[in-house]
Amino acid sequence: MDIQEKVIHILAEQAMLETSDISATSTLEDLGIDSLGLVESIFAIEETFDITVPFNANDPTESDFDISDVTSITKGIELLISQKA
Repeated sequence: MDIQEKVIHILAEQAMLETSDISATSTLEDLGIDSLGLVESIFAIEETFDITVPFNANDPTESDFDISDVTSITKGIELLISQKA
């Protein structure tokens, strides 16, 4: 399972959807993930990939981690993994 597949799995679990309902261009809003769901998703991403996401739950626009869609989240994770290596 690659990074994007894992992200989709995490978001599907959070949104209570099937993974087939989520595409690379799906936004959190499309999936019905609210702020609490977002925080839980970030925790799951950190645990799954053993990274620390630079994220401000109070103001997501102030973060260096782009959460606009599945592709952006995947790219952010890839960057954090590469910086950790």
